[in-house]
Amino acid sequence: MRAELVLVGGGLANGLIAHRILTENPAFPLLIIERDATLGGNHTWSFHDSDLTTDQLRWLQPLVAQSWPRHELRFPSLRRVMEGGYNSITSDRLHEVVGGVLGDRALLDAEVDEVTPTRVRLVDGETIEARAVIDGRGDPGGNHLEIGYQKFVGLFVRLAADHGLDDPILMDATVEQRDGYRFVYTLPFSDRDLLIEDTYYSNGPRIDREELRRGILSYAADQGWRIAEVTGEESGVLPIVYGGDIDGYWEAGPPGVARSGMRGAFFQPTTGYSLPDAVALADVIAANRELEGAALFQLTRERSMNHWRHTGYYRLLNRMLFCAAEPDQRYRIFERFYGLSDPLIRRFYAGRLKWTDKVRVLTGKPPVPIARAMRCLLDRRSAAGRSTMDRSGGKR
Repeated sequence: MRAELVLVGGGLANGLIAHRILTENPAFPLLIIERDATLGGNHTWSFHDSDLTTDQLRWLQPLVAQSWPRHELRFPSLRRVMEGGYNSITSDRLHEVVGGVLGDRALLDAEVDEVTPTRVRLVDGETIEARAVIDGRGDPGGNHLEIGYQKFVGLFVRLAADHGLDDPILMDATVEQRDGYRFVYTLPFSDRDLLIEDTYYSNGPRIDREELRRGILSYAADQGWRIAEVTGEESGVLPIVYGGDIDGYWEAGPPGVARSGMRGAFFQPTTGYSLPDAVALADVIAANRELEGAALFQLTRERSMNHWRHTGYYRLLNRMLFCAAEPDQRYRIFERFYGLSDPLIRRFYAGRLKWTDKVRVLTGKPPVPIARAMRCLLDRRSAAGRSTMDRSGGKR
């Protein structure tokens, strides 16, 4: 078998690359290889309108399962509503839309044995030759990044009566704080259908799924919601990066192969949001789809290096969060941040902070002890430790 471009892994990043290319050129000889029976896994990816350009919002629109005009934030000493579009793509929607465009160019239930810049060999021995290959299978392995974890379990529930929410609650941090910074994330998909996620910024990746399920059910009861049926579940662990060796990260895994998604470190370091970077990469790949394997590798690697340099400020903030703040007091950092102006917060999410924004975020009474913050920033060894990323993550 042969294809011009082979995308290894059928997650968000490669799904968007395929969608972007094939909506412009439906006959392009492209192939996605995915080890599971469907594309997209079991995740929900969300983004703000302000994260993307007008053109990006337009071509992404068919994949959006739900949109809202605003969202809410809840903290012990702060409650606010932020205007501006917020959107979610579900894995079911990704599989439906991208799978429909791909047709028989999606090779599902296929295990990959070897990947090179121009060839993929499957476990069953079949070899697929290509002009170029992009590897989007997640963490390449190794311990090159210093990270904390954003981990979550979410339940899709149908209620016995209307929930009364008009908009998503992106963070409800009025809940009991444990295992780091904890908040509940709620998306209303209809008058009675919700996604409720129990989420933590923690030092370790371990998830006690049963405990988090109980937390979700307890939260729903506290809101006065009676659950008639649990219709689905998702979970994941996202990397919150505060240091590391990006060159070493790229040296892990198959050499010389272009990368997408988490495997290329294309995500917002503080929020874990990956969709805006996946959309931007899809635009770049679509514009360079005729590149050979080695050239495409250079393009994606250089883009990843630029992204790493550009997001250094976010890693500094992450280091303060994980190394200077007591775990059960981390919510104070977020509570203070969400008291800042709407435009600054939108630029923060989009990764487009001005230098004045960066100064503003760090000025005023600090929500962590000053001496501890200074030690954390001056002594990189004070970090919680180097870790590898969990392969299961990916909602935001």
